Amino acid sequence: MSSMRKSKPESSSKKMAGAADGKLDEVADRTAQIADRLKTVYKKSVEPVERRYRYDYFNESPFLTDVEFDAKPMVLLVGQYSVGKTSFIKYVLGRDFPGQRIGPEPTTDRFTVLLNGPEERTIPGNALSVHPELPFRGLERFGVSFLSRLEGSQLPSSVLRSITLIDTPGILSGEKQRTNRGYDFTKVVKWFAEKADLIILLFDAHKLDISDELRGTIDVLKGHEDKIRCILNKADQIDRQQLMRVYGALLWSLGKTMSSPEVARVYVGSFWNEPLANMDNVDLFEMEEKDLMKDLAVLPRQSAVRKINELVKRLRKVRTLAYIVGYLKSQMPAVMGKEKKQKKLIADLPNVFRTIMKKYDLSAGDFPDITAFSSKLNELKFSEFNTLNDKQIAELDKVLNEDIPALMDMLPSERDTPESLKAKMEGNDPSKDEVSLPTTNSKFGHKEEYDANPFGYSEDNEDKYWALQESADKLQSAFSDLNPEGGFLTTKLARDALVKTGLDREQLRQIWNLSDIDRDGLFDFDEYVVAMFLCDAVIQKGRPIPADLPTSVIPPSKRELIAARKKSTPF
Repeated sequence: MSSMRKSKPESSSKKMAGAADGKLDEVADRTAQIADRLKTVYKKSVEPVERRYRYDYFNESPFLTDVEFDAKPMVLLVGQYSVGKTSFIKYVLGRDFPGQRIGPEPTTDRFTVLLNGPEERTIPGNALSVHPELPFRGLERFGVSFLSRLEGSQLPSSVLRSITLIDTPGILSGEKQRTNRGYDFTKVVKWFAEKADLIILLFDAHKLDISDELRGTIDVLKGHEDKIRCILNKADQIDRQQLMRVYGALLWSLGKTMSSPEVARVYVGSFWNEPLANMDNVDLFEMEEKDLMKDLAVLPRQSAVRKINELVKRLRKVRTLAYIVGYLKSQMPAVMGKEKKQKKLIADLPNVFRTIMKKYDLSAGDFPDITAFSSKLNELKFSEFNTLNDKQIAELDKVLNEDIPALMDMLPSERDTPESLKAKMEGNDPSKDEVSLPTTNSKFGHKEEYDANPFGYSEDNEDKYWALQESADKLQSAFSDLNPEGGFLTTKLARDALVKTGLDREQLRQIWNLSDIDRDGLFDFDEYVVAMFLCDAVIQKGRPIPADLPTSVIPPSKRELIAARKKSTPF
């Protein structure tokens, strides 16, 4: 992406991977095929077992619908009040959004779902939860009190064409805050966490204390550690020494709270549009922001793997629940003493779990929390449970051992031959499946070219001057009209654009060799400008195609590449 020009007169927060409306609205063929197969597998083999053993009751997770398999990747933002969640969303979108509230006090008092749409508007929570094309029907279980605190924010956005963002209320401290919400905040977060592809925990460099409600929220994220990323925000407001101490303190607090031997990935920086308050750590902040944006940008590309992963996690839980319920049912007497036996089994639940784990060779990580599960069991009669259905269990095992591996084989891997890889990637350009995200030059102290002079550099500045700058300004809209994918014209798009000039095949071959400077088979904007300049020189002015590009015609961003190539090429 570094080869794209950032010298346009627009804002410095231009998109890294601009793409056309039609291209981004399509789901990649490979992901769509996998989603369809996952639906079939779920409905045929998994859902019947869930219904038989009441998975929705024990795990407080409703049965999956087709729209959940087709949903865009979802990013959930969680943090205490005034840590910059809403400002972060505004920064990623590059604009304000309907219903936005930003301030030092607890301003966001509701869950906000940010969606792409043709016009700006807010959608009430009750309407959002019953929308047939959105995966939020399961939120109805939290009642009207919660739905009145749920809101959809619709706006046209290139980012939201690929992902859905979820803003959450600021987490406060104290029991009073929990009881006054009118709904169980942690259970709602747990529901969103199960659906999310990425969970971002934000912390303020000045407020590292982890409140009771934040601790409870992090607890319900257990099992989703692979999705969690942490942000230490507003880090530009402290100096280098303080940052080291704050960073260490945050890792220590997270280690205690998340009860995990692995250290959580923490991105450090200032994630909003304003210039950095302190430039001591500017290089670090810039690299951290690029890493985070890369994490977000590739979410659509990883969507198929994530869907498979989530279904496997759910399937393992379903299978374990079936063994538990079937075992409890098998221990119940036929006629007398049912209530007494049930109480004994619940009291001895740890030993029951160990027995089941050894008998069926299950993993301890697939078992539910004993305390919560015991509470659920107290509300039911074991005598009404269904017995273990060996045929259904065998079907689940088949899904795990055959169907899922077959789906994974549909994805590109290192074992692929060039031919099989080409077949898998047919019609699936990876750059198309990336999110358009902001990059900022001036924020990190880099001057934009146009800051000095809006008409570019003079010929005296040999390093910066580009003879084609005026042509580039005129060709910007034409380049956009070609629907660049991820900021690049694919080989086919670039080829078609050149063929339309009417030049013969040999001429186009020479022009391609000169224009595709980085030899990647794609045209970025600068390379497209060079190609159009060469075509115009032949057609309009009758000039011959040069053997090499003059230095003034080579885009400044490509000159080092050309120089290195010439240096490594022997005479």
